[in-house]
Amino acid sequence: MLAPVLDDPALPVGFAPRYNIAPTQELPIVANREVRVIELARWGLVPTWADDLSIGARLINARGESLSQQPAFRDAFARRRCLIPADGFYEWKRSGKKKQPHSIHLAPRRAFAFAGLWDRWRAPDRTWVISYTIVTCPANPLVAPLHDRMPVVVAPEDYDRWLTREPLDPDALQDIVAPADPAGWMAEPVSEAVNRVDNDGPECLAAVAPPAQGSLF
Repeated sequence: MLAPVLDDPALPVGFAPRYNIAPTQELPIVANREVRVIELARWGLVPTWADDLSIGARLINARGESLSQQPAFRDAFARRRCLIPADGFYEWKRSGKKKQPHSIHLAPRRAFAFAGLWDRWRAPDRTWVISYTIVTCPANPLVAPLHDRMPVVVAPEDYDRWLTREPLDPDALQDIVAPADPAGWMAEPVSEAVNRVDNDGPECLAAVAPPAQGSLF
């Protein structure tokens, strides 16, 4: 559904900018551990009870409306939430057989955080795999022409509440699991370079002319 972008000068030392992140790849997250640190985690949640890693490819997103009901997500929603830093994400607009990628970001572009859930799974070699999923919600009016859902963006004033380790009634977080206000955001057509996962450089964000039929919005 989406590919996060993370190209921000505030990245900690050791984390290189990314422009085209695919499921099963690693991305920095901030998990609600006793001490909050940025750590690398695999995109695609692998629950503790999973038989193998393959389930993660099917759990890259989690519908915010049913987090407390879904077996794969309810325990993580109650106990293991995280923030996923990014400064944009991609969605695609289908026109016939063609899909035009769009970059969706704040204007001016700057960092924000997706709502996520994390878990840890013990591999057969006894090492731990840390993984995460991105929480989604119905699309706002900006994203809706591209896709009917979008990632949940957590406002800075809600970071502590999303990351709290205190027991919470699931309903206490539902106001966070909502579409972002489209004011201050933009969606612009970008290069089809992003359609190839091997491309992971600034060329993925190169702006292109909008479709000939005019503006999407």
